[in-house]
Amino acid sequence: MEFQARKKYITEAIGTFILVFCGTGSIIINEVSGGAVSHIGIAMTFGLIVLALIYALGDISGAHFNPAVTFAFWRAKRFNSREVIPYIVSQTLGAVVASILLYGMFPQNGTMGATLPSGSILQSFILEVVLMFILMFVIINVSTGAKEKGITAAIAIGSVVGLEAMFAGPISGASMNPVRSLAPALVTGQFSSVWIYLLAPFLGSSLAILGCRAVKEPDCCSGACVNLSAK
Repeated sequence: MEFQARKKYITEAIGTFILVFCGTGSIIINEVSGGAVSHIGIAMTFGLIVLALIYALGDISGAHFNPAVTFAFWRAKRFNSREVIPYIVSQTLGAVVASILLYGMFPQNGTMGATLPSGSILQSFILEVVLMFILMFVIINVSTGAKEKGITAAIAIGSVVGLEAMFAGPISGASMNPVRSLAPALVTGQFSSVWIYLLAPFLGSSLAILGCRAVKEPDCCSGACVNLSAK
């Protein structure tokens, strides 16, 4: 059982590393190359890497790669409470390692793909809450427990990530993931407005659980806790 749990934590760390390396890496490379990747390319990078990771790793750890997703599954009683902290620690570690590696490769870049509001603080906060609400609402409705339904879920979730990054990125940065924003901030020491991206995703994902309960059967998000360690 401990071996199975360790595999899941390693998977979450590796998956989050890949997500942050590819996603924030696309932002950095776009900046240093004079816009060669483009905004649409950045959005597609985030969406496609999420799609690929869910399909590749969903059957091992559930492919959360996001503390707000882990928290929401726990709130929905579809995730073992003992694994919440190890998952979040693993995700944070993977994200930070990715940002450190990118910093070593592109030390001239000042932000390391950080999410910074270009609109007002209020605009960015509301956007991030709503973006995470939509994303988690889709996730919770295409998943079984904390284990995604293969390619169908991967396409649905990856598409939402890409779409939201495409239309909301120019205003809020479309983080939707606390560690995706925290890791570049830790590496660069730039913590301006980072609270938005730490708080809003948890609020949005919690609201998504309430939304799920409102439109589906009463016990859709309040069933017995899934014991992932037994899988």
